[in-house]
Order: sequence, then structure tokens, then C-alpha cells
Amino acid sequence: QLQLVESGGGLVQPGGSLRLSCAASGFTLDYVAIGWFRQAPGKEREGVSCIRSRGSSTTYADSVKDRFTISRDNAKNTVYLQMNNLKPEDTAVYYCAKHRLPMCGNTWYRRNEYDYWGQGTQVTVSS
Repeated sequence: QLQLVESGGGLVQPGGSLRLSCAASGFTLDYVAIGWFRQAPGKEREGVSCIRSRGSSTTYADSVKDRFTISRDNAKNTVYLQMNNLKPEDTAVYYCAKHRLPMCGNTWYRRNEYDYWGQGTQVTVSS
């Protein structure tokens, strides 16, 4: 059974850091593109970042560029999202998702390009 499980969320002060993990089971992450999304209360789910299969090509939303880093560890079948210099507006439930294709593409931020989703992990940035 194909499954994605996020972890690593929590409460952090502004300027702090967190690393989210997305562990896959039932398939090999190396052959798929993986995206991270987030959804704040009362807002639409938005794309945060994407990493393509079999390589290190990555893309980011403008709001997180230079603060967040997406990476993968194929040996652990896990994708990470390192989040630095966190801001209150980063508060949201964060989800990872499997892209339908091996690459992210120019429309990687569209939810309908992903076919499997994790259950989400809460990130709260507050003093």
C-alpha cells in the first residue's frame, strides 16, 4: 500500500528552524517527484517546494525561497524540508505529496498534479 507520512512539525519561535520529513512506503521515492504544500487556517493549500526524481533539481515558492531547502535521502526513502528563519506567516499544516510525473514542471504548485498525499504535520511559528 502506497503511503506518505510527514513528521517533524511543532512550535517554534520566529527566526527558528524545523526540519520536516516525508517518509514513503509502498514505492521508491527515487523514481518520483515529491512536493511540499501547506495550508493555513481559512486559506487555500499552496505549493511550497518540489524535488524531481533521480536528482537534485528543486523549485520553491517565492515566499520561502532562500529560507527553505528540499532534499531527499534515497537510502531512507525520505524527502526533507529544512525550514530556516521561520516567520509567523509560515504557520500551517504541511503536507507532502507524490507527483504524477517524475519531474516537477512549471505547474508543480497545482494540487491536481499530485495523486497521493500524507496526513500533514502542524507547524506553528509564534513567540
